[in-house]
Amino acid sequence: MNFKRLALGASVLASMLALQSCSTDAEVASQNLSFAADNFQIERRIVFMDTWTDTYMLSITGLCSIKDGAVNTGGPSVAVTCKVGANEYKKHYLGLSGNVTYFSEQLGAAQVGVYQYKVMFKPKSIIPDIDVR
Repeated sequence: MNFKRLALGASVLASMLALQSCSTDAEVASQNLSFAADNFQIERRIVFMDTWTDTYMLSITGLCSIKDGAVNTGGPSVAVTCKVGANEYKKHYLGLSGNVTYFSEQLGAAQVGVYQYKVMFKPKSIIPDIDVR
């Protein structure tokens, strides 16, 4: 009985891996663009709009990362984190409602490959900050 469960689990895992490798070039490029934007390498303009009055409420331009559902406000929300200096960042939380929406525009072309990937190590997360007295 245990052998059957193990064989079933292995076949499900193999199927999942096989399906995962069937990504199109567009999907890989999209993932690479999102990765680059989340690492502050792509300039974006994010505009928040009131759809009832057709007015722009807020516009954020810069090297920004966008995360949906970032705040537990009881409703949909978005967090925009922007790099404003060498080691300086600003973060904005915005609640979304039935009449408030946003869109994000990539302002320039970016070089991303469909056959390559990046691994970025953040030294501060690997090596702890130690105070020596």
